[in-house]
Amino acid sequence: MSNDDLQNFALLSTLTSGGRLLLSVAETPVEMPGTGEILVRVEASPINPSDLLTMLGPADLSTMAVEGLGNRRVLTAAVPQGALAALKGRLDAPFPVGTEGAGTVVRAGPDTQHLLGKKVSVLAGGMYCRYRKVPAAGGITLPDGATAAEGAALLVNPLTALTMVETMRREGHRALVHTAAASNLGQILVRICQADGIDLVNIVRSQVQIDILKGMGARYVVSSESANFRSELAEAIAATGATIAFDAVGGGHLAHHILHAMESVGRRNIKGLTHGSAAKKQVYLYGRLDRSPLELDWNYGTAWSVGVFVMTNVLQDVGPARAAELRDRIVREMKTTFASRYTATIGLSDLLDPQTLTAITKLATGQKYLLDPSRPIGV
Repeated sequence: MSNDDLQNFALLSTLTSGGRLLLSVAETPVEMPGTGEILVRVEASPINPSDLLTMLGPADLSTMAVEGLGNRRVLTAAVPQGALAALKGRLDAPFPVGTEGAGTVVRAGPDTQHLLGKKVSVLAGGMYCRYRKVPAAGGITLPDGATAAEGAALLVNPLTALTMVETMRREGHRALVHTAAASNLGQILVRICQADGIDLVNIVRSQVQIDILKGMGARYVVSSESANFRSELAEAIAATGATIAFDAVGGGHLAHHILHAMESVGRRNIKGLTHGSAAKKQVYLYGRLDRSPLELDWNYGTAWSVGVFVMTNVLQDVGPARAAELRDRIVREMKTTFASRYTATIGLSDLLDPQTLTAITKLATGQKYLLDPSRPIGV
């Protein structure tokens, strides 16, 4: 196959200064790899919540419409004018989408020729395309016989879950709390904690989600919709000794309820007048499922903190040797602990269909979509 035979198509998201989202599939150049690089034919890429945020921004999806026909189709939607100021850095410029994916190495730099023909899983922006040039060092070489679908989601969620556990250990905690716990990431975290003997308090919001996690063998599962949520959360925290939480919800009162439950448990053995428990309590925010402001008060004792959790920052902190160990574990357990299951596989053009996008953005529990960029364009 010559370089001229490589035709690239990519999903591009444009937010305009006039308050519109333009989503299109366009032909883009194929970039040849240099030293330390590989060119991957992307065969599978998961649609993660973070990818939807990049793809759609704050667009009002109730206003979605399609303009044009065939491979000239453009999906449009209105963007509230009040949201544009925060997006100044990306207005009026096409933005590539897709954080991770897997495929076959079809071109390689002078020092990466040994990877030609190998299946790899890579973490890089702009993966919703047919061909993507990436640094070879940032990927995982998949075992012989592994499919691109099996390797598509081996980095974002697995590394996020592993670095949560890594953070818990490094900061001196022995158990943890996780919200939106029935998600794909949450189920991976359940399996990691089961394998590693770590107590995990799972917060969900429905009986269906409780049943999913209980069916996996999760011991501590509480619903934020329960009338007794606060007391049930406190009892689960008391049973586990959890003093660190990772919150995907981000807004509203949930972080407050977690810190309050940790503090109420910490106060149980304190006598006399005090300013509260001195036990360290930490909540890390890593998602914004709730767009409302975060609401906290100061009644959490004398040692508490709320911060932002970023997986890549943790990987930098632990260093390349430990990061490599985490990646090696992912490969060893790719068909068990870190396996993902998909509701459906779609093509690039399907992302320009309002009905398909509506289904994907529901983020229903147990539903995850896989993108195959090799599917025909414009049909």
